[in-house]
Amino acid sequence: MAAAPFRINVADLLKRPGAQRAVSVVAPLAGLAGPASAVPEDAPVGLDLTLERVSEGIVVRGAVRARWAAPCSRCLVPVGGDIAVHVDELYERSPLEGETYPLADDICDLEPLVRDAVLLELPAVPLCRSECAGICGSCGADLNAAACGCAESEPDPRWAALRSLDL
Repeated sequence: MAAAPFRINVADLLKRPGAQRAVSVVAPLAGLAGPASAVPEDAPVGLDLTLERVSEGIVVRGAVRARWAAPCSRCLVPVGGDIAVHVDELYERSPLEGETYPLADDICDLEPLVRDAVLLELPAVPLCRSECAGICGSCGADLNAAACGCAESEPDPRWAALRSLDL
């Protein structure tokens, strides 16, 4: 069952073609996590939307905002940032799988829309900075702080043919 703040009753809009209503929601939404980053469980997700009655159903337009957190993919230092994504989606009584959202019992359940928008925007490879040197694969030292002094290992000779390729 979706969280109540993300379930919007649109019965009044359905009675009047062309009618619009502004909707603002700020509430946490659990389970917004990608493979490398996530929206913290207690962090609010913000919605600033306009709902408009069209002949097919209800069009939802506006912005979804959230704060994400993750460990840097190279050095494991905690990093974070903000997501702001524009949405423009249709809710209808007979939705097309993967293309529109269901409008059931005069309710627009915005949770699936928010999940889709946020999960697609989460960074797949979060970095503390683009030039992050990472950690040493031998001793685990943070190479951003200082060189570790480990000897560079000889490359595996089985990969020699690939090193000559110019990609």
